[in-house]
Parts: sequence; structure tokens; C-alpha cells
Amino acid sequence: MSLAIYRKYRPKTFEDLLGQSHIVNVLKNAARQDKLAHAYLFYGPRGTGKTTAARLIAKIANCATRHNNKKFKETGEPCNACSRCSEIDTGKALDVVEIDAASNTGVDNIRDLQEGIKLSPTSYPYKVFIIDEVHMLSKSAFNALLKTLEEPPAHAIFVLATTEFEKVLPTIVSRTQKFHFRKLDINEIAQKLKKIVSAEKMSVSSEAIELIASIAEGSLRDAESLLDQVTTLDEKVDEKTVEQVLGQVSFSRTAKLAEIILKSDLKGSLEYIAEINEGGYNVVDLTKELIRYFRRALGLKFDERLETIFKKELTAEELNQLKKHSQLINPDKHIKLLQTLIRGYSEMRYSPFASIPLEIAIIESLRNATEPRLD
Repeated sequence: MSLAIYRKYRPKTFEDLLGQSHIVNVLKNAARQDKLAHAYLFYGPRGTGKTTAARLIAKIANCATRHNNKKFKETGEPCNACSRCSEIDTGKALDVVEIDAASNTGVDNIRDLQEGIKLSPTSYPYKVFIIDEVHMLSKSAFNALLKTLEEPPAHAIFVLATTEFEKVLPTIVSRTQKFHFRKLDINEIAQKLKKIVSAEKMSVSSEAIELIASIAEGSLRDAESLLDQVTTLDEKVDEKTVEQVLGQVSFSRTAKLAEIILKSDLKGSLEYIAEINEGGYNVVDLTKELIRYFRRALGLKFDERLETIFKKELTAEELNQLKKHSQLINPDKHIKLLQTLIRGYSEMRYSPFASIPLEIAIIESLRNATEPRLD
């Protein structure tokens, strides 16, 4: 069985950790100065490197080369060559314990952990406990964990990871060093995918890579998994292939529909939706992307400074197209359209006729804009 791309290309050094330079600098300096904390809390969206960073801390704390070579220690990185680094990479390290809090939520699970913490490491300087999705712990489990964090043994390091920071008890948060992992820019993800495509000698178009990066919504792991999925086909992967395999609608298709609507072409809008529907594309997803598109266009109409933010979410070509469409925005008309689309989106998720709420939303907006009301 071949190794999944996201596992094969998991970062092995802090420098390889994409898009989190603010975190990398702090952790590398702590490693150089032997000032690793006893407890960390990593929080942020899925697939942004939280668990990877936790494993890097485990390697930094235990790397044999760092302990024996002062010059190498100044790099603030693990060597990835000693037996300890290799064992941690392959999941064979007895002194690195990973726990999925989503399936180990009870107080008994934490009490078992407490018993294990009391024991000295078997062969490493430090025992590292990585608790993923820590917000899933029960209240009693949180309280048990709190006691452990208050009086940790000198040989223990805790790394807590979560996608829902607000659900972690403040008393837990206050006893950790907190690091926020941000969503990755579309260009950062696309560049990483291009490197993987080149290394693996895959046949994937730039447009397909950009679409995958966009669909991933800031998660590198999701992007790598999607790339793995579409490249199982024995053919060149282009934008259309990604749309068909993943059922997603590309930015270019969304932008085309937006342009037809902005030109108040009711007939053209309905024909285009029918074409999308007949092509087997996800109309619900199209509606969601259309809402996002008009929200961005409206935003640019009122505040051009938003372009700085949108640069992180769109390619240069996509941003230029959006800017052109923002000039066509009529605030009174298109704010109402956006409200109607949001209402239609909420209805279509429960409707067996997914395209109808979208069609009605567009008919209401464009009809009202071009015809006098009868009432």
C-alpha cells in the first residue's frame, strides 16, 4: 500500500512548516536556549500543522544529535538522522504518547494518562504527551488534566491541540503557552502542491492545482489528500477533472455566472444553471461559492483595502476578475440579491430539487430589477 501524500510530505523540520513563521521563530529560539515549556496549546483550523509541530517538539526535546553537538543545537532543529528522530517519525517511540481526545473523552482515560506520566521515560530524556482535539474532553477529564498541568514532573512535556479554542477551559489555557495556527494562503498551498507534483512526476495542470488549493480552504492536509485522490486517474488532471471527481465548481464557473447576473441577463443565468446541473456539478456548492463571490465584490465596492485580504484567498487572475465585477455592483440591488441567495442556500440543503431555490433567488432579483411590480 502506497503512503498517502500528506504523510509522505509531512514536514520534518520547523523550516518546512508552511505558513507559520511566527510560531517557528519562537519554538526554534526556545530549542536553541533549552527553554521548552512544560505545556503548549496549539489551536487553529484543521490541516494547518498543529500535530506536525507537536511531533517536532517531541523530536527537539529528545534528539540525540542536539544533546551531543552544541554547534548543531544552534540550528534549533531536529537532526532527523538519529534513532530517536526516526522512531518518532515512524510512530514507534514509546516515550511519545499521542491521544485522540475525541475517542478518549472520559476522566478514566486521563487518570490512566496520569499514571503513565509518573513513570520515568524508558529511553528518552523526555516523555511527550500529545492530546489532539483536546476540547472534546469531558469536564471531569479537564479537571483531572488540570491537576496534572499544575504539578507536572520534570521529564514531561504536554502538547494540546484543538480546532475549537473557545471550548478549552480557561484554567487549562492559562497553564500553557498558546500558539495560533493560521489558515494558509491559496498561493502557499498551490506552491507546495506544485513541488509535490514535480517530485512525484505527476501530470497536473496549474489550473487544477489552483482549484484544489481553493477547495482546501486554507488546509494543506486537505489539499494534499485531494491531490492524492484526483491523481489516481491514469490521465492528465486538469480543472475539469477536479470538478468532476470532487463535484466542486471552479472559481471560473462561479465568476461566469456572477457576470451574467451582474448584466441582468435572466435568461442567460437560468440557462447557465441548467448547464451546470445537467453536467452533474454540485449546485449547492455553486450557490455557496456565488454567495462568497458577491460578498467579496460588495466588499471591494465599499472598501478597496480589502484587496489585501483577498490576495491571500485568490490568485492574481481571479482577483483582477473580481475587481472588474465589483465595478458593476449596484449596492441596493445586489445586497438584496445576496440576502435572497443566502435564504435560497439554507433552503436548498434540505430540498430534493437543489437548483430550484437558486433559480428562484435569481428570478426574484433580476425580475424585480427589470420589471415594474404589479402590487
